[in-house]
Amino acid sequence: MNSRQPIPVVVLTGFLGSGKTTVLNHLLAHRGGTRIGVVVNDFGSIEIDAMSVAGQVGDSMVSLGGGCLCCAVDGSELDAYLEKLAAPVHRIDVIVIEASGLAEPQEMVKMLMANENPAIRYGGMVQVVDAAEFDATRARHPETDRHLAVADLVVLNKTDRVDAAERARIEAALGTLCGPGIPVVGADHGRIDPELLFDRRPWTETRGQLSFEDLLAEAAHQADEADETDPADAAGHDHERCGHVHAAYESIEFVSEQALHPRRFLDFLDRRPAGLYRIKGFVHFGVPGHEERYEVHAVGRFLRFAPGPWGRGEARLTQLVLIGSGTDGQALLRELEACREPAPRQVPPESMWGVLRYVDRPADTPAED
Repeated sequence: MNSRQPIPVVVLTGFLGSGKTTVLNHLLAHRGGTRIGVVVNDFGSIEIDAMSVAGQVGDSMVSLGGGCLCCAVDGSELDAYLEKLAAPVHRIDVIVIEASGLAEPQEMVKMLMANENPAIRYGGMVQVVDAAEFDATRARHPETDRHLAVADLVVLNKTDRVDAAERARIEAALGTLCGPGIPVVGADHGRIDPELLFDRRPWTETRGQLSFEDLLAEAAHQADEADETDPADAAGHDHERCGHVHAAYESIEFVSEQALHPRRFLDFLDRRPAGLYRIKGFVHFGVPGHEERYEVHAVGRFLRFAPGPWGRGEARLTQLVLIGSGTDGQALLRELEACREPAPRQVPPESMWGVLRYVDRPADTPAED
Protein backbone atom coordinates (compact mmCIF):
# COMPACT_ATOMS: atom_id res chain seq x y z
CA MET A 1 0.00 0.00 0.00
CA ASN A 2 1.23 3.51 -0.80
CA SER A 3 1.74 5.32 2.49
CA ARG A 4 2.39 8.71 0.88
CA GLN A 5 -0.04 11.48 1.62
CA PRO A 6 -1.93 12.86 -1.40
CA ILE A 7 -0.04 15.67 -3.15
CA PRO A 8 -1.75 19.06 -2.77
CA VAL A 9 -2.54 20.86 -6.03
CA VAL A 10 -2.53 24.66 -5.65
CA VAL A 11 -4.17 26.74 -8.40
CA LEU A 12 -2.49 30.09 -9.12
CA THR A 13 -4.85 32.40 -10.99
CA GLY A 14 -5.08 36.03 -12.01
CA PHE A 15 -5.65 38.09 -15.14
CA LEU A 16 -3.02 38.74 -17.77
CA GLY A 17 -0.16 40.83 -16.42
CA SER A 18 -1.08 40.43 -12.75
CA GLY A 19 2.24 38.73 -11.99
CA LYS A 20 1.38 35.03 -11.71
CA THR A 21 4.60 33.89 -13.39
CA THR A 22 6.61 36.20 -11.16
CA VAL A 23 4.94 34.70 -8.09
CA LEU A 24 5.58 31.19 -9.40
CA ASN A 25 9.25 31.90 -10.10
CA HIS A 26 9.64 33.34 -6.59
CA LEU A 27 8.10 30.20 -5.08
CA LEU A 28 10.44 28.02 -7.12
CA ALA A 29 13.47 30.10 -6.19
CA HIS A 30 12.75 29.91 -2.45
CA ARG A 31 11.29 26.43 -2.11
CA GLY A 32 14.15 24.97 -0.06
CA GLY A 33 14.27 21.24 -0.64
CA THR A 34 10.60 20.97 -1.60
CA ARG A 35 9.99 19.31 -4.96
CA ILE A 36 7.42 21.32 -6.91
CA GLY A 37 5.60 20.00 -9.96
CA VAL A 38 4.43 22.74 -12.29
CA VAL A 39 1.61 22.87 -14.83
CA VAL A 40 1.78 26.05 -16.92
CA ASN A 41 -1.47 26.75 -18.78
CA ASP A 42 -0.66 29.45 -21.35
CA PHE A 43 -3.31 30.94 -23.58
CA GLY A 44 -1.97 30.76 -27.11
CA SER A 45 1.76 30.17 -27.25
CA ILE A 46 4.01 29.11 -24.40
CA GLU A 47 5.51 32.09 -22.59
CA ILE A 48 9.26 32.56 -22.39
CA ASP A 49 9.07 32.19 -18.61
CA ALA A 50 7.33 28.84 -19.02
CA MET A 51 10.02 27.67 -21.43
CA SER A 52 12.75 28.62 -18.97
CA VAL A 53 10.95 26.76 -16.21
CA ALA A 54 10.54 23.72 -18.46
CA GLY A 55 14.25 23.71 -19.18
CA GLN A 56 15.04 23.18 -15.50
CA VAL A 57 12.18 21.11 -14.14
CA GLY A 58 12.25 18.51 -16.90
CA ASP A 59 9.75 15.72 -16.28
CA SER A 60 8.37 17.61 -13.29
CA MET A 61 6.84 20.29 -15.51
CA VAL A 62 4.15 20.07 -18.16
CA SER A 63 2.52 22.76 -20.26
CA LEU A 64 -1.00 22.96 -21.63
CA GLY A 65 -0.72 25.35 -24.57
CA GLY A 66 -3.43 26.59 -26.87
CA GLY A 67 -6.18 27.29 -24.39
CA CYS A 68 -7.45 27.34 -20.83
CA LEU A 69 -7.60 24.35 -18.52
CA CYS A 70 -11.27 25.06 -18.02
CA CYS A 71 -11.80 24.41 -21.75
CA ALA A 72 -10.12 20.98 -21.75
CA VAL A 73 -12.55 18.25 -22.78
CA ASP A 74 -13.92 16.69 -19.56
CA GLY A 75 -10.62 17.46 -17.87
CA SER A 76 -8.98 14.27 -19.15
CA GLU A 77 -5.91 16.09 -20.48
CA LEU A 78 -5.28 17.77 -17.14
CA ASP A 79 -5.93 14.49 -15.31
CA ALA A 80 -3.28 12.78 -17.41
CA TYR A 81 -0.70 15.46 -16.63
CA LEU A 82 -1.47 15.37 -12.93
CA GLU A 83 -1.18 11.59 -12.94
CA LYS A 84 2.24 11.93 -14.58
CA LEU A 85 3.46 14.43 -11.98
CA ALA A 86 2.05 12.38 -9.11
CA ALA A 87 4.03 9.29 -10.13
CA PRO A 88 6.18 8.17 -7.15
CA VAL A 89 9.35 8.32 -9.27
CA HIS A 90 9.18 12.14 -9.28
CA ARG A 91 8.80 12.39 -5.47
CA ILE A 92 6.80 15.60 -5.90
CA ASP A 93 5.70 17.35 -2.69
CA VAL A 94 3.30 19.92 -4.17
CA ILE A 95 1.90 20.75 -7.62
CA VAL A 96 1.26 24.34 -8.70
CA ILE A 97 -0.99 25.05 -11.69
CA GLU A 98 -0.34 28.48 -13.18
CA ALA A 99 -3.65 29.07 -14.91
CA SER A 100 -4.13 31.12 -18.03
CA GLY A 101 -5.10 34.72 -17.38
CA LEU A 102 -8.35 33.96 -19.18
CA ALA A 103 -9.22 30.81 -17.25
CA GLU A 104 -12.41 30.35 -15.24
CA PRO A 105 -11.27 29.45 -11.70
CA GLN A 106 -14.61 27.94 -10.71
CA GLU A 107 -14.42 25.36 -13.48
CA MET A 108 -10.82 24.54 -12.68
CA VAL A 109 -11.62 23.97 -9.01
CA LYS A 110 -14.53 21.72 -9.98
CA MET A 111 -12.23 19.66 -12.19
CA LEU A 112 -9.74 19.17 -9.37
CA MET A 113 -12.40 18.37 -6.80
CA ALA A 114 -13.87 15.77 -9.19
CA ASN A 115 -10.48 14.19 -9.87
CA GLU A 116 -10.50 10.59 -8.67
CA ASN A 117 -6.73 10.11 -8.49
CA PRO A 118 -6.05 9.24 -4.81
CA ALA A 119 -2.45 10.47 -5.18
CA ILE A 120 -3.52 14.13 -5.38
CA ARG A 121 -5.88 16.49 -3.60
CA TYR A 122 -7.05 20.02 -4.20
CA GLY A 123 -4.90 22.43 -2.18
CA GLY A 124 -6.65 25.78 -2.60
CA MET A 125 -6.86 28.66 -5.07
CA VAL A 126 -4.65 31.76 -4.94
CA GLN A 127 -5.75 34.83 -6.93
CA VAL A 128 -3.08 37.36 -7.93
CA VAL A 129 -4.30 40.96 -8.28
CA ASP A 130 -2.39 43.83 -9.90
CA ALA A 131 -2.64 46.77 -7.48
CA ALA A 132 -1.58 49.29 -10.13
CA GLU A 133 -4.26 48.12 -12.57
CA PHE A 134 -7.00 47.14 -10.15
CA ASP A 135 -9.73 49.46 -11.43
CA ALA A 136 -8.76 49.01 -15.07
CA THR A 137 -8.80 45.23 -14.73
CA ARG A 138 -12.27 45.25 -13.20
CA ALA A 139 -13.49 47.50 -16.02
CA ARG A 140 -12.03 45.23 -18.73
CA HIS A 141 -12.94 41.99 -16.98
CA PRO A 142 -16.17 42.30 -14.94
CA GLU A 143 -15.79 38.62 -14.07
CA THR A 144 -12.98 39.68 -11.71
CA ASP A 145 -15.51 40.03 -8.91
CA ARG A 146 -16.73 36.47 -9.44
CA HIS A 147 -13.18 35.12 -9.43
CA LEU A 148 -12.31 36.91 -6.20
CA ALA A 149 -15.39 35.46 -4.54
CA VAL A 150 -14.06 31.90 -4.89
CA ALA A 151 -10.41 32.56 -3.97
CA ASP A 152 -8.94 31.08 -0.79
CA LEU A 153 -6.06 33.58 -0.66
CA VAL A 154 -5.52 36.85 -2.54
CA VAL A 155 -2.06 38.19 -3.37
CA LEU A 156 -2.20 41.95 -3.93
CA ASN A 157 0.84 42.26 -6.17
CA LYS A 158 2.78 45.37 -7.28
CA THR A 159 2.04 47.23 -4.06
CA ASP A 160 5.27 49.18 -4.66
CA ARG A 161 3.49 50.96 -7.51
CA VAL A 162 0.71 52.50 -5.41
CA ASP A 163 0.80 54.80 -2.40
CA ALA A 164 -0.51 53.91 1.05
CA ALA A 165 -3.91 55.56 0.55
CA GLU A 166 -4.51 53.79 -2.76
CA ARG A 167 -3.48 50.46 -1.30
CA ALA A 168 -5.86 50.92 1.61
CA ARG A 169 -8.69 51.73 -0.82
CA ILE A 170 -8.01 48.60 -2.86
CA GLU A 171 -7.77 46.40 0.23
CA ALA A 172 -11.10 47.77 1.43
CA ALA A 173 -12.66 46.97 -1.96
CA LEU A 174 -11.22 43.46 -1.85
CA GLY A 175 -12.73 43.01 1.59
CA THR A 176 -16.18 43.43 0.05
CA LEU A 177 -15.49 41.39 -3.10
CA CYS A 178 -13.85 38.36 -1.48
CA GLY A 179 -15.59 35.79 0.66
CA PRO A 180 -15.87 36.39 4.40
CA GLY A 181 -12.49 36.30 6.10
CA ILE A 182 -10.47 35.72 2.90
CA PRO A 183 -6.93 36.99 3.62
CA VAL A 184 -5.21 39.51 1.35
CA VAL A 185 -1.39 39.34 1.26
CA GLY A 186 0.47 42.37 -0.07
CA ALA A 187 3.51 41.77 -2.28
CA ASP A 188 5.86 43.52 -4.67
CA HIS A 189 7.54 41.64 -7.51
CA GLY A 190 5.56 38.55 -6.50
CA ARG A 191 7.51 38.03 -3.29
CA ILE A 192 5.40 36.04 -0.85
CA ASP A 193 6.61 33.51 1.67
CA PRO A 194 6.29 29.98 0.19
CA GLU A 195 5.34 28.78 3.67
CA LEU A 196 1.95 30.46 3.11
CA LEU A 197 1.19 27.82 0.48
CA PHE A 198 3.27 24.74 1.23
CA ASP A 199 5.87 23.30 3.59
CA ARG A 200 9.49 23.83 2.68
CA ARG A 201 11.64 20.77 3.27
CA PRO A 202 15.22 21.10 4.56
CA TRP A 203 17.59 21.84 1.70
CA THR A 204 19.89 19.03 0.53
CA GLU A 205 22.52 19.28 -2.15
CA THR A 206 21.20 18.82 -5.68
CA ARG A 207 23.12 16.35 -7.78
CA GLY A 208 23.20 16.22 -11.54
CA GLN A 209 21.84 19.69 -12.21
CA LEU A 210 21.73 23.16 -10.77
CA SER A 211 18.87 23.93 -8.42
CA PHE A 212 16.37 26.72 -8.98
CA GLU A 213 17.98 28.55 -6.10
CA ASP A 214 21.39 28.31 -7.76
CA LEU A 215 20.15 29.41 -11.16
CA LEU A 216 18.08 32.35 -10.00
CA ALA A 217 20.68 33.47 -7.46
CA GLU A 218 23.23 33.49 -10.27
CA ALA A 219 20.88 35.54 -12.45
CA ALA A 220 20.30 37.99 -9.59
CA HIS A 221 24.05 38.28 -9.03
CA GLN A 222 24.62 39.05 -12.70
CA ALA A 223 21.88 41.67 -12.60
CA ASP A 224 23.47 43.27 -9.56
CA GLU A 225 26.85 43.42 -11.29
CA ALA A 226 25.25 45.14 -14.26
CA ASP A 227 23.43 47.63 -12.04
CA GLU A 228 25.66 50.58 -11.21
CA THR A 229 24.48 51.54 -7.73
CA ASP A 230 26.32 52.92 -4.76
CA PRO A 231 27.27 50.45 -1.99
CA ALA A 232 24.55 51.61 0.39
CA ASP A 233 21.82 51.13 -2.23
CA ALA A 234 23.29 47.82 -3.32
CA ALA A 235 23.23 46.47 0.22
CA GLY A 236 19.53 47.18 0.57
CA HIS A 237 18.86 45.88 -2.92
CA ASP A 238 20.65 42.60 -2.23
CA HIS A 239 18.52 42.05 0.86
CA GLU A 240 15.38 42.45 -1.23
CA ARG A 241 16.69 40.02 -3.83
CA CYS A 242 17.28 37.44 -1.13
CA GLY A 243 13.52 37.32 -0.72
CA HIS A 244 13.40 37.78 3.03
CA VAL A 245 9.66 38.24 2.87
CA HIS A 246 9.18 36.18 6.02
CA ALA A 247 10.01 39.32 7.99
CA ALA A 248 6.50 40.56 7.18
CA TYR A 249 4.81 37.61 8.89
CA GLU A 250 4.55 36.23 12.40
CA SER A 251 4.79 32.53 13.14
CA ILE A 252 3.08 31.12 16.24
CA GLU A 253 3.53 27.58 17.56
CA PHE A 254 1.06 25.69 19.70
CA VAL A 255 1.72 22.32 21.34
CA SER A 256 -0.70 20.44 23.57
CA GLU A 257 -0.31 17.10 25.31
CA GLN A 258 -4.05 17.15 25.92
CA ALA A 259 -6.42 16.29 23.10
CA LEU A 260 -8.47 19.01 21.43
CA HIS A 261 -12.24 19.01 21.37
CA PRO A 262 -13.24 18.74 17.67
CA ARG A 263 -16.16 21.14 17.84
CA ARG A 264 -14.29 23.80 19.78
CA PHE A 265 -11.35 23.51 17.39
CA LEU A 266 -13.63 23.90 14.37
CA ASP A 267 -15.21 26.95 16.00
CA PHE A 268 -11.71 28.39 16.31
CA LEU A 269 -11.03 27.71 12.62
CA ASP A 270 -14.36 29.20 11.57
CA ARG A 271 -13.67 32.50 13.30
CA ARG A 272 -9.95 32.77 12.49
CA PRO A 273 -9.01 36.32 11.47
CA ALA A 274 -8.27 37.30 7.88
CA GLY A 275 -4.65 38.03 8.78
CA LEU A 276 -4.08 34.37 9.67
CA TYR A 277 -2.88 33.11 6.28
CA ARG A 278 -1.74 29.58 7.02
CA ILE A 279 -2.31 26.84 9.58
CA LYS A 280 -0.47 23.53 9.42
CA GLY A 281 0.36 20.67 11.72
CA PHE A 282 -1.21 17.68 13.43
CA VAL A 283 -4.16 17.40 15.79
CA HIS A 284 -4.95 14.76 18.38
CA PHE A 285 -8.67 14.49 19.08
CA GLY A 286 -8.70 11.09 20.82
CA VAL A 287 -12.45 10.68 20.32
CA PRO A 288 -13.59 7.02 20.36
CA GLY A 289 -13.25 5.63 16.84
CA HIS A 290 -11.08 8.55 15.77
CA GLU A 291 -7.87 8.09 17.71
CA GLU A 292 -5.64 8.56 14.65
CA ARG A 293 -3.51 11.63 13.96
CA TYR A 294 -5.21 14.34 11.90
CA GLU A 295 -3.00 16.47 9.69
CA VAL A 296 -4.52 19.93 9.23
CA HIS A 297 -3.78 22.20 6.27
CA ALA A 298 -5.33 25.64 5.79
CA VAL A 299 -4.46 28.23 3.15
CA GLY A 300 -6.61 31.30 3.61
CA ARG A 301 -10.12 29.96 4.07
CA PHE A 302 -9.32 26.63 2.42
CA LEU A 303 -9.26 23.82 4.98
CA ARG A 304 -8.50 20.11 4.84
CA PHE A 305 -7.89 17.34 7.39
CA ALA A 306 -6.05 14.12 6.55
CA PRO A 307 -6.21 11.26 9.07
CA GLY A 308 -3.24 8.93 9.35
CA PRO A 309 -1.57 6.53 11.78
CA TRP A 310 0.70 7.62 14.59
CA GLY A 311 4.30 6.55 14.30
CA ARG A 312 5.63 3.77 16.49
CA GLY A 313 6.26 5.26 19.92
CA GLU A 314 5.10 8.71 18.74
CA ALA A 315 3.63 10.88 21.47
CA ARG A 316 -0.04 11.81 21.06
CA LEU A 317 0.40 15.56 20.70
CA THR A 318 -1.27 18.41 18.92
CA GLN A 319 1.40 20.46 17.14
CA LEU A 320 0.34 23.50 15.12
CA VAL A 321 2.09 26.34 13.32
CA LEU A 322 0.09 29.49 12.54
CA ILE A 323 1.47 32.05 10.06
CA GLY A 324 -0.09 35.47 9.74
CA SER A 325 0.32 39.21 9.77
CA GLY A 326 -1.28 41.77 12.03
CA THR A 327 -2.76 39.09 14.27
CA ASP A 328 -2.78 38.94 18.07
CA GLY A 329 -0.61 35.91 18.71
CA GLN A 330 -1.34 35.69 22.41
CA ALA A 331 -5.08 35.88 21.79
CA LEU A 332 -4.84 33.07 19.24
CA LEU A 333 -2.93 30.92 21.73
CA ARG A 334 -5.56 31.58 24.40
CA GLU A 335 -8.29 30.48 21.99
CA LEU A 336 -6.39 27.29 21.22
CA GLU A 337 -5.87 26.64 24.93
CA ALA A 338 -9.65 26.80 25.30
CA CYS A 339 -9.94 23.97 22.75
CA ARG A 340 -8.21 21.48 25.08
CA GLU A 341 -10.26 18.47 26.15
CA PRO A 342 -9.11 16.63 29.31
CA ALA A 343 -11.48 13.68 28.79
CA PRO A 344 -11.59 12.91 25.04
CA ARG A 345 -12.81 9.34 25.61
CA GLN A 346 -16.05 10.81 26.94
CA VAL A 347 -16.64 12.99 23.87
CA PRO A 348 -19.36 11.49 21.62
CA PRO A 349 -18.14 10.29 18.18
CA GLU A 350 -20.68 12.49 16.40
CA SER A 351 -18.67 15.52 17.52
CA MET A 352 -16.22 14.55 14.74
CA TRP A 353 -18.75 15.03 11.95
CA GLY A 354 -17.65 18.60 11.35
CA VAL A 355 -14.02 17.54 11.01
CA LEU A 356 -14.91 14.71 8.64
CA ARG A 357 -16.57 17.17 6.27
CA TYR A 358 -13.06 18.44 5.51
CA VAL A 359 -11.49 15.02 4.94
CA ASP A 360 -10.83 14.04 1.32
CA ARG A 361 -12.46 10.73 0.41
CA PRO A 362 -12.98 9.58 3.99
CA ALA A 363 -12.86 5.81 4.16
CA ASP A 364 -15.53 3.83 5.95
CA THR A 365 -17.24 7.02 7.07
CA PRO A 366 -21.01 7.28 6.76
CA ALA A 367 -22.21 10.30 4.81
CA GLU A 368 -24.12 12.95 6.67
CA ASP A 369 -27.70 13.75 5.79
